[in-house]
Amino acid sequence: MKSTGQKTILFGGSGLLGPIILELYPDMISVGRTVPPSYIKNKHIHIDDIGDLSVLDELDFDKVIFMIGNSNHHEINTKCMMGFEYNVIPLKKALHYFQKRNLKKFIAFTTILLYDVLKLKLPVGENQPINPYINDYVFSKYIAEEVTKFYKKVPIINVRLSNIYGPTKFIRPDLVPTLIQSSLSPAQAEVWSTKPVRDFIYAKDAAHAVVALLDSDYTGPVNLGSGEMRSVGDIVSIIENLSGKKVKVLDVPVNGPMKFVTDISLLKKLTGWKPEYTLESGFEETYKIMAKYAPECRWWEKNPKK
Repeated sequence: MKSTGQKTILFGGSGLLGPIILELYPDMISVGRTVPPSYIKNKHIHIDDIGDLSVLDELDFDKVIFMIGNSNHHEINTKCMMGFEYNVIPLKKALHYFQKRNLKKFIAFTTILLYDVLKLKLPVGENQPINPYINDYVFSKYIAEEVTKFYKKVPIINVRLSNIYGPTKFIRPDLVPTLIQSSLSPAQAEVWSTKPVRDFIYAKDAAHAVVALLDSDYTGPVNLGSGEMRSVGDIVSIIENLSGKKVKVLDVPVNGPMKFVTDISLLKKLTGWKPEYTLESGFEETYKIMAKYAPECRWWEKNPKK
């Protein structure tokens, strides 16, 4: 039976993926300090401190999607404890509470950046070697996975998320929102290089995959991506066609592997899920929504080009 979000609570309903999951699954309950966007009509339970979840004691639920964290690796990698403060400590506090509840599933989120780039075999499966010591961001996600191993009574899936994109009002360090926001502003849109090839997953597809995993008996890491390689050059072409603006290519060397794609065969086996959006259709929908946001958000004023 396909999950409807009933008896499921979601932490982190104000970020990129959280509101999309909530909107698609209105029976799901939002929990957190920050209220989701105003268009989200799901029930919301306010908490002041993730270390005190007693407000949930009488609530009837058996599944948890835990999206509290921070993916701004650029900032995390410049601050000693930021990765732990956002990606490790809240998770540890929450699991300390949830070990006392009889959960059917707890879903947490890490990253495909854990995989060792020097030992990659494409497509990259969950059993490939990892290297958690590249930087503070990746290390914090590794420690988060180790924390989940400590709570053996809780059936946990760690979703190793690929390059996710979708409409957002926030200024994010990721390639896709940066390019779209630049193309919708007076600023010149730029990319370092068009050569890298990556695995991009549209947020709506990711939302359905996450919810499908709630009904799985599996525990452990699961890759979540599209399973398809597309180049930054493809993205540039799509955005140029949508915006009518030229994207400047700086031809600056970039870090990481030139090619990366996730093996999503485990995810498909567990859930029967498959992506519904192509890169083109996902970008078109994202661009149209963000074009509506632009007059309100005016990203170029909050993050002016230097």
